[in-house]
Amino acid sequence: MLRSKAFSLLKPIPLMSGQSNLAYKFIHPAIASHGHCCHRRSVDYRQRYKTHPGSAGERTISAPQTKVMAEEELPGVLILDIGGTHGVLENLAALLKKHFRLITMKEFLQNKKEMSKKIQSIFVFECRPTIDRELLESLPNLKVIGNSGVGVDHLDLKMISSFGVKVTNTPHAVADPTADIGMALMLASARRLVEGCQIAVSPDTKYFAVDWLGVEVTRATLGIIGMGSIGYRVAWRARAFDMRILYHNRNRRKEEEEAVGAHYCEKMEDLLQQSDFVMLVVNLNPETHKLIGKKELGLMKPTATLINISRGAVIDQDALVEALQNKVIRAAALDVTYPEPLPRDHPLLKLNNIIITPHIGTATVQAICMMAEEAITNMLAVLNGQPIPSEVFPK
Repeated sequence: MLRSKAFSLLKPIPLMSGQSNLAYKFIHPAIASHGHCCHRRSVDYRQRYKTHPGSAGERTISAPQTKVMAEEELPGVLILDIGGTHGVLENLAALLKKHFRLITMKEFLQNKKEMSKKIQSIFVFECRPTIDRELLESLPNLKVIGNSGVGVDHLDLKMISSFGVKVTNTPHAVADPTADIGMALMLASARRLVEGCQIAVSPDTKYFAVDWLGVEVTRATLGIIGMGSIGYRVAWRARAFDMRILYHNRNRRKEEEEAVGAHYCEKMEDLLQQSDFVMLVVNLNPETHKLIGKKELGLMKPTATLINISRGAVIDQDALVEALQNKVIRAAALDVTYPEPLPRDHPLLKLNNIIITPHIGTATVQAICMMAEEAITNMLAVLNGQPIPSEVFPK
């Protein structure tokens, strides 16, 4: 992806956080010695993810403690590559090197006999390297696959588990930036920012039309489908806009709904019928595949906007094209599609009532670094036989 090249040009900047201390008591892992990658944080070496207040502007973390070892003694971690179009960013590779011996896929393939014995973990960055049966069969000492990111639909969890290998993800590091992009898409779509920018800079523009209007987010009704850590943070942000907040979730989250003043909709249909903005914040699994189709779009208000910050396959894209073309709903704003990127002739790309961004929910300097830190914490916990903060289990 272009994201890898873009981030390689950026220098790390200190993390600032105005994170709320209400409900969802999650923390972001870090290893205290990574001064070169992220802002140095205070670290409480405990075995579990427990939130504990830090000083203003800081997030404190719980991570398994490890002793510094010579490189040849460090456990091997397999990565696709360092740098380039799809490789691990160089600053993240430097972070990994503090705790692992890095082995690229090229090095592994060139010397399978020796390298296969050294590899105890795999760091999956931007869905790479591909984890298949052939690879797993060639790694007899593999114990853990650390996924950088929360979504694991690119991993066959049952197959991986059959090899006795654990899978971890990074839900805590992604929550805030993904919630931010959800709010950004909602505001951009409501106020038609992309179109407005094009009008403002076009050489053909002679005047600004007085009837070129958007809609307001303030005091509108937001329906959140999926009240996990990201959905909760979206709701918290929506409070600042005095929005009426509805949510649908497999399980009612009373503590969270009370904290943000949200209303629970047991039936998703009720949420769809009442909401001015519907935001999808669910994991992709067989139950959520094409969760939003022709029927669901037909239940939405003709003035409503659909926002997707989860996975592209959660929406039936053919049904969405039809709904947007026929004005069944007002607009859509997507940070995810299926596939990514869409074919250049895809009908969604030809519509003027849609915004599509290139899956940038976690594409920030801070988030990329924190995801790597959280993945490292998870992998070290597995290798050291300690409680695993973010393990993903097959269903």
